[in-house]
Amino acid sequence: MSEPWDGLPKVLADDVAGAWPALFSSGLPAWIGAEGGLTEPQLAQALARSTFLRQVLEQDASLVAEAWQARPLTDVTSPDFLQARWQDYLATVTDEASLQRALRRFRKESQFRIIWRDLMKWADLAETIAATSAFADTCIQAALDWLYDDCCQQLGTPFGLDPVTGEEVAQPMVVLGMGKLGGRELNVSSDIDLIFAFPSHGETQGGRRSLDNQQFFVRLGQRLIQALDQINADGFVFRVDMRLRPYGQSGALALSFSALETYYQDQGREWERYAMVKARVVAGDQRLGEVLMQSLRPFVYRRYIDFSAFESLRSLKAMINREVRRKGLENDIKLGAGGIREIEFVVQAFQLIRGGRERELQQRELQVILGVLEALELLPPVVVSELRDAYVFLRDLEHALQGIADKQTQLLPDSPLDQARVALIMGFENWDTFKVALDRHRSQVARHFADIITVEDDDSTKDELDEGWAALWLGELEEEQAFQWLEKHGYETPQQTVKALVDLRQSRACQTMQSQGRQRLNQFMPVLLEAVTQVDNPSETLERVLQLVEAVLRRTAYLVLLLENPGASGQLVRLCSESPWIASQLAETPLLLDELLNAESLYHPPSKRELQDDLRQQMLRISYDDLEEQMESLRHFKKAHILRVAASELRGTLPLMKVSDYLTWIAEVVLDHVVDVAFSNLVSRHGYPRRADGEVSNTDFAVVGYGKLGGIELGYTSDLDLVFIHNGDPEQSTDGERPVDNSIFYTRLGQRIVHILSTQTPSGQLYEVDMRLRPSGNSGLLVSTLGAFDRYQHHDAWTWEHQALARARGVAGDSVTLAAFEAVRHDILCQQRDGDKLRSEVVEMREKMRANLGTPESAGEPPTVFHMKHDRGGIVDIEFMVQYLVLANSANHPELTKWSDNIRQLEELGRAGILPVEDTEQLREAYITLRSTIHRRALQKLNSQVEGDAFPEERRYIRAVWASVMEA
Repeated sequence: MSEPWDGLPKVLADDVAGAWPALFSSGLPAWIGAEGGLTEPQLAQALARSTFLRQVLEQDASLVAEAWQARPLTDVTSPDFLQARWQDYLATVTDEASLQRALRRFRKESQFRIIWRDLMKWADLAETIAATSAFADTCIQAALDWLYDDCCQQLGTPFGLDPVTGEEVAQPMVVLGMGKLGGRELNVSSDIDLIFAFPSHGETQGGRRSLDNQQFFVRLGQRLIQALDQINADGFVFRVDMRLRPYGQSGALALSFSALETYYQDQGREWERYAMVKARVVAGDQRLGEVLMQSLRPFVYRRYIDFSAFESLRSLKAMINREVRRKGLENDIKLGAGGIREIEFVVQAFQLIRGGRERELQQRELQVILGVLEALELLPPVVVSELRDAYVFLRDLEHALQGIADKQTQLLPDSPLDQARVALIMGFENWDTFKVALDRHRSQVARHFADIITVEDDDSTKDELDEGWAALWLGELEEEQAFQWLEKHGYETPQQTVKALVDLRQSRACQTMQSQGRQRLNQFMPVLLEAVTQVDNPSETLERVLQLVEAVLRRTAYLVLLLENPGASGQLVRLCSESPWIASQLAETPLLLDELLNAESLYHPPSKRELQDDLRQQMLRISYDDLEEQMESLRHFKKAHILRVAASELRGTLPLMKVSDYLTWIAEVVLDHVVDVAFSNLVSRHGYPRRADGEVSNTDFAVVGYGKLGGIELGYTSDLDLVFIHNGDPEQSTDGERPVDNSIFYTRLGQRIVHILSTQTPSGQLYEVDMRLRPSGNSGLLVSTLGAFDRYQHHDAWTWEHQALARARGVAGDSVTLAAFEAVRHDILCQQRDGDKLRSEVVEMREKMRANLGTPESAGEPPTVFHMKHDRGGIVDIEFMVQYLVLANSANHPELTKWSDNIRQLEELGRAGILPVEDTEQLREAYITLRSTIHRRALQKLNSQVEGDAFPEERRYIRAVWASVMEA
């Protein structure tokens, strides 16, 4: 007798045969067979294709029976049906908890229906993405409708001016869907990108007290996210991503129409234009939503033909390529070469370039736009046909990969079982024949993408290398010949160079290379050997670059990158020649080689705003819940931008003050993001902290930077001196399902931030963190309330702690809490002090530091070394003088508290007449000279100690001013 699974590939037949008895121990359910029109072989086919379908049948058979009764799986899943089906679930909703349960049950039924029809090929791509998008629209609108009414009952109804009529009316929320949701092209297992907006500002009416409209809609937005995103016993509905909103995670959760329009007009980036192409009103007031979309249209579509979009998309693709290399995502059918993202980029490039002129391009659906591109003769029919076929193939494959386990993934599977599932779903006899078809589609996409987006270098031919370099690398020269060859071409230590090359060739890593990698190495090494002759120290430079070569012997794609980009190879040689520190950074993180591809950006680091934008772009595709990937990406971001700063300093395009500014900005941008990630992680577990009035807070948390961070004087290897402060109500708790006291929440927030910053990952440590400057030092609480911090500084802090406060400033977190900290700092620094007692305490602390950290002094003997920071006449003498003078004089000159860095504090002391202007200017120059030297020595991997007779004039002057100020 034949079995239902007969005809399936053996690995799948065995799998279904093993699961069948447990699933149907009591016989087949009634909806199968004559009543349902479903055959047992069809059921076996479905079980073979998806473990998700199998789990639902096993765990919730009654739900499947109800779903079949509502509409058989053999019928189309239409948007109208989904809306009507939700009404059945809505009838069970009585409160917020039952709303969440109904939404999650509705999801399970709809996912089962959509995935079944897709994987069984009863639905084509058009039906699947339309049904999935309609399901999302239905859920968002359903949750919004119920929660809006509930918020109005609790908080009052928001009123404001109608942007069309100008009349005062009740204000609705408008929800924009971005990405594939906006384009009605949603995956079967996808997150959703949303933006919340409301028409105009005003206040609520009818509540216990009036509330600002923005506060109302932020609160509504938070509840809407929880209704969809929160995981409970019934699962979740959608993972909600709000990072595409203005200012990303640090921006307000809901903005007025005018605020959105102003942001995009004044600050909108090119990548945000790309994101806005697919924006659509998915929930809320459709009439007013269209008013908003019309106001944003000029930002997306320019009136002129805008070829700058090519460069923007090229930059985005380059960033994705770096991510693919870093994560090893070559098998990612979305991000990898020839993947879905490249097709999207091709289409959206034309939309951004010509959409302002050609209105037909102002549509959202990718396949529709492909047809328009052909009609407008912007792409040849054969290109459109191949891109369309590849898109349908890849999106079907994407749904196959996700439908197997209802999991958001675009990675090809490794296991034979899942490979067999994919091949079966895609209609192929086996994995190998499927892969042939996939590779053909990806190859065609990659070729068209390169033709359209990538600018090829016309001069692709390379002069043949001198055969002598190849012979040298391959060991074909006699030892004496090799020495002579190297000496002839300027190598300063030829014997040492030959030994280094022999060691590399004979190393185990090199000996065990596969043939393709060996071929790449043999191509690269002669190029490198010749390239280093262009610098003054070729032997030393080669030795440094060989660290990198050894690091990439198993990832020789990096060698290809250098071979295909002679400019990058030149930058590599030059930078390694000038700095062993840069050479070691590149060897530790070869992905940084991408930074060498563009000399213009390499030697012109971005502004702080551009840094924020860059980090935001890089993090958009990484879930906040994926802490490991967040940490790895942050480490790469920091290393890449510090490399730019170091390269710029070596070239001389950045003076010292700017070097420190940039290094400090990098830390500030990282800290801001780390606070957002840590806060989001904790909110997902415990809810938002509540204030005394019961309202939830955004964070009410601030990070204060001390020392070099506070003084805007970070170096390449500086640690971060931090203090954490919160302004929350310690008597309140969070509003989640697992609430904790606010004090516990903020302590855990501080711990999470330190963990993200200081944990060693494969990419190293982000920053070393020093928390010893917090109230009561290591024995004190990790996070202080603002009130406790204020009391400690007034009543318990030592003089050296007030000195440290002079160099402190808020660097990340909630703006209101940061402003409150600045007020406390100003108040403390402006206290009236006994000048003689203060001077004595500062001098005593300075002597203790010198004794512990400075060079031991011997009577009558000149010092053999000079420690530029800690010895007499060094940097710390200037810092202590400035701190003493700020503390001694701020009561009468409160303007001295304005700055936290030594340079501007010195300038203020001069303006106030506390120090002669001549002294402040000379101290400033001495300070910059010493710090510049420390920076340069750091790039040479050298410490802060120089010859004992170095900087005689600067030291003499500093000691003279010290004597007049501190020994008077």
